[in-house]
Amino acid sequence: MKLHYSPSPAETNTLGTEALREQFLITGLSQRGQVTAHYTDLDRMIVGIAAPASTPLTLPDAKETGTAFFLERREIGILNLGAPGAIRVGGERYSLNTLDCLYIGLGEREVAFENGAAGGAEFYFISTPAHAKYPTKLATRAQAEIQELGDAALANRRRICRYIHQKGIQSCQLVMGFTEFEPGSVWNTMPPHTHSRRTEIYLYFDLGPQIVVHLMGEPRATRHLIVRDREVVLSPAWSIHAGAGTGNYRFCWAMGGDNQVFHDMDSAPISELR
Repeated sequence: MKLHYSPSPAETNTLGTEALREQFLITGLSQRGQVTAHYTDLDRMIVGIAAPASTPLTLPDAKETGTAFFLERREIGILNLGAPGAIRVGGERYSLNTLDCLYIGLGEREVAFENGAAGGAEFYFISTPAHAKYPTKLATRAQAEIQELGDAALANRRRICRYIHQKGIQSCQLVMGFTEFEPGSVWNTMPPHTHSRRTEIYLYFDLGPQIVVHLMGEPRATRHLIVRDREVVLSPAWSIHAGAGTGNYRFCWAMGGDNQVFHDMDSAPISELR
């Protein structure tokens, strides 16, 4: 499991392209037959992908967590990016179709990721520390809380699908869902915002050969990253997180920190961006 230590805003402003990518962009998560995970110092969030092949995969036991097993003091949210598959939690088996979400609370020792009959399941996961146990729960895409936003004239017509949140699947601190764009709309999170009380992590997916120009950094000192399919951007509390694609796409967002209020944010008006 790779460790990520985030630089300060002042240090970030001095970084060149490759150093900026090394610090804030995670690539190569999707490896068939493997679980690939990264541990960040941003609210101690762990991000990864489990892509099973012919045999099931299990969550890694890593020294970075300082515990006997992965979920001893953690919770986890999982979004299936690929074909139908299943996750075994203890003695229960949960079937996940494409874009279904499973939450697993702390204390679950046995978690295994399985392919369906057609193969190609791909489980993206975010894990945060937890202080209390909430029950394991599956939410299908049809059960997500949906919010339609944006304007086609501004190229930001989008649909927010919330799974783990205050009115949905209950958790200690994890908030998770995904956003998808209509054809012709490409801008996400614009006008942008920060939230000093929470970390946010984006996984961009279903881009195909397209790219996203992701904007990050302080509102008055923005930087950018070129992001491709199934790549992750780490967003510290002081950084904006926004972007525009060369085509429509989806991204999975997840947050951990002091609260779970989705709309708790500090706006960064377009007029102030530099």
